[in-house]
Order: sequence, then C-alpha cells, then structure tokens
Amino acid sequence: MMQNLLTLKDWTPEQILAVLDKAKALKADYGPYQDALKGKSVATLFEKPSLRTRVSFDVGINKLGGHAVYLDQQNGALGKRESVKDFAQNLSRWCDAIVARVFDHATLLELAEHASVPVVNSLCDLYHPCQAMADMLTIMEHNSDWQQSKLAYVGDGNNVTHSLMIIAAKLGVDMVVVCPPGHFPDGQQVLEAQALAAQSGASLTLSSDVAALEGVDVIYADTWISMGDTTPLEEIKAKFAPYQVNAQMMASSGASHFLHCQPAHREVEVTSEVMDSEQSLVMDQAENRMHAQNAILLTLI
Repeated sequence: MMQNLLTLKDWTPEQILAVLDKAKALKADYGPYQDALKGKSVATLFEKPSLRTRVSFDVGINKLGGHAVYLDQQNGALGKRESVKDFAQNLSRWCDAIVARVFDHATLLELAEHASVPVVNSLCDLYHPCQAMADMLTIMEHNSDWQQSKLAYVGDGNNVTHSLMIIAAKLGVDMVVVCPPGHFPDGQQVLEAQALAAQSGASLTLSSDVAALEGVDVIYADTWISMGDTTPLEEIKAKFAPYQVNAQMMASSGASHFLHCQPAHREVEVTSEVMDSEQSLVMDQAENRMHAQNAILLTLI
C-alpha cells in the first residue's frame, strides 16, 4: 500500500508504472478527472525557492478540482517556530495531503511519521522523486521501446541523480553516470541502486570518462552548482568543463535526446545549441512534472 512518496525505493516497479499510466491518461484528457480532488486541499511547503515545483503543483491541483495551500518561510522554518511533529499534526486536521520541498530528508521522515495524510517529497537533499517520475514519463513518450533505451547522467552527482538511478534500476533501464572525480553520487545510494538494478536485470555504470557515454540514447544534465553552494563559478567551470553537454558530446555519444530538470545555466553545463535543439525534451519534461505529480496525488489521496 502506497501511503507516501518519500523516495521511489519504497515503491514497486508495478506501482511506479501504474502511476505513470495514470499520468499519461491525465495528460491526454483531464475531463474525467476535473473533479477528482473536489473538496480536497493540499498543503505545499517550501523551504527552498521554486518555479516548476510550485507552479506545477498549484496549477495541477486546480486542474483536478482541488485547492493548493502555499506555505513558505514566512510561516516559519519547519521545526523552528514550532516542531515538525506539530506542523504535521496540525496540517493533517485540515489538509488531505502534504507536499514538502525541504533541505533535509530527515524533515520529510518526521513529517511522514506524525502526519495522518500522505506526504509527498517534492525535493530534499537526497531525492527528487517527482522529477524522476516526470523524466521517465518523458522518456516513454519519445521512445516506444523505452526499456531498451540507455540513460546517461552527466555532471555533479546529486539528489536528481539518486532518484534517476533508483527509477531506472526499478524499471530495468540501463544507466551510465559520468561525473568528475570527487563529484559522484552518494556511495550508499549507488550501492542500493546497483542492488535494485541487479534485481531487474539493468546495469548501472559509473565513470569519470566521457567516453562511457558512447551508445546512450538520452543524456541528462543538471546544474553544476547546487542551491546554496558558495564555490566560485570559475573554479567549478575549470573542473567540469569536459562534462559540458554540447553538440560534440551529443554527436559522439549517439544520443537522440537531451534532458535537464532546470533551472539550466546556458553555456555552462549545457550549450544553448543543445538546449534549444530538436533533441531537447526539457519543456516536455517540465510540463510532465504536473501530470506525474497529479497522478501521484490521485493515487495517494
């Protein structure tokens, strides 16, 4: 029984695919679902700034006939003005679900422990499961033989990388992660994803050599500088320059499509030439955040 979405590690492949099928149905026609959340309210908590997460949840919940309640830092940081436990228990009395974009995964665990309604992780330091669901939906839309496709992530190993590794491993999709030395994903996350990949028959390869990208179908990039990182940009650029996604990388790898969760730093981790090309699926990907999230909410609520 799916009660929350904190990390996709908690969901079976069948559950993930069922939600993705629901997302496809929603995207095709919201008509049958326009009152699906009628009379329902969803609290959306934001410790971090957002464009895609905030708008896609707010507009998406409205499309289902529900009401989104936006709470930012002006209401007090979670666990500061009042305890996370009290936050969760109060919201559970009024709302039908809690969506939280937080700094620390431990905050989500505490919310889920004390809430009596579903809790959805809309981003934390370790995971970004809603993004991964939208990413997989996008890959499926553009590749009918998606299970045979090979996904590559290039750049700084982070929360997005973790959730991509998990969903790829769960669904049997081969994946390559290419990062500069010292910037690989969390080791425990890699070990767990490799164990999941072994169960599904998929492969998960990590390398610092961009040559490992040869033969991939999709290249995925994210910002080289995470929110709050104070490392000087020039220092980052010097280390990451060989990992910029550009026309040459797309051509030499043979990749058909490019993905980026945004915000993108053009001419830094990706060139505008790739970002704006026919190979780029970034706007489909952004739109699909709403459909995937709506499918998650419908499933949990």
